[in-house]
Amino acid sequence: MTVTAHETAQPIAPELPAHRDPNVLRWLAAYTASMVGDSVYYIALSWAAVQAGTPSQAGLVMTASAVPRALLMLGGGVIADRLGPRRVVIGSDAVRCAAVLAVAALLYATAPGLWALALLALVFGAVDAVFVPAVGALPARVTRRDQLARVQGMRGLAIRFASVVGAPLGGLGVAAGGAAAAFGLAGLLIAVSVPLLLCVRIRDLPPDDADDADDADGTGARNATAWADLVAGLGYIRRHRVLAPLMAAIALGDLGFVGPLNVGLTLLADERGWGASGMGWVLCGFGVGAGAASLLLTLRGRLPRAGQVAGWSILAGSLAIGALAYAPTVAAAVGTALLIGLLAGLSGALCGALLQTQADPAYLGRVTAVSSLVSLGLTPLSMPLSAAAIGAWGTGPVFVVSAAVCGLGGIVALCVPGLRRAELPR
Repeated sequence: MTVTAHETAQPIAPELPAHRDPNVLRWLAAYTASMVGDSVYYIALSWAAVQAGTPSQAGLVMTASAVPRALLMLGGGVIADRLGPRRVVIGSDAVRCAAVLAVAALLYATAPGLWALALLALVFGAVDAVFVPAVGALPARVTRRDQLARVQGMRGLAIRFASVVGAPLGGLGVAAGGAAAAFGLAGLLIAVSVPLLLCVRIRDLPPDDADDADDADGTGARNATAWADLVAGLGYIRRHRVLAPLMAAIALGDLGFVGPLNVGLTLLADERGWGASGMGWVLCGFGVGAGAASLLLTLRGRLPRAGQVAGWSILAGSLAIGALAYAPTVAAAVGTALLIGLLAGLSGALCGALLQTQADPAYLGRVTAVSSLVSLGLTPLSMPLSAAAIGAWGTGPVFVVSAAVCGLGGIVALCVPGLRRAELPR
């Protein structure tokens, strides 16, 4: 297997913390521009799909990305580790930019119908399957290991910023020039990331990690096929005393979290008569709490007893999820959502930081692919299940069951010694 992390490698000033390191800040600016472009893209896609077809057809277009993303995610992790994450991220952003701008030009010139939008969604999903693992593997190549937790907090802030800024920008684009203008804006924002990433300095893999990358199956022979790399990566996770239980904790936490905080919240707001504005305030409370958790990790850089804190945060967050269904007023629901966001943001950032620091950089693409497959590929299945269950039994029981599933993730983190005792590097 070819390791390309050495390309354009230059020494990075060791005395600078990540949030003041120009190299890391260039990476953060590139990542933020790409994420804002993604947010604008989804606004443009949803608007164009609704205008071109029926609501059910628009729904199919919006979910078309999920299939290739889920099917190809593990292979995307292998590609990220084989080719190097920066090269893969740059290539992914270039392809996404070209695809979005092509559809923008097509919409400007003619009315192509739903087929062009569906094709774009499929392309985006396929490229995301490579982009997401590479993005997860890149921080370990741009900063020191003791700064990876801080970088995880910075990444969380970028995601929150993109979600807050991207939707209004997309709306302005649609208002100014229709879906074509919004797609054009999305493509330009994604394009901004490419020159920034080209200026990011990449660190060499440590010698042991480089050896692991060439000998990922532990047999002393270089892996000749992508399949062998994938099997080696899955075996590495299965044998790891921290990563294996961490994947289980992430899976359970997300399965219990995604349904209630997406479709479940919509149905709860409708049931209680809070309306769209009330639901918006609840979501705002969640976003503020999650942003505060990311800011805490950005400023602190590390928290002691990370595995234990992550486990207790998941457990406490699960109790708050169950309590949300019984909030008597919008104000109480907003306060509960803020607590959920703070605890979920803290546990999510710590789990991400532990994943970054516990995994060898040579395996990070494959490790990120597995965790992303759980979050982006499997947990969305809980949304239709949650909706059907709420229709049958009501919001209260379903939120409680979801909270129990989420809480199991915290129990795993607290009961498995390797994960419970895991620490972030100093």
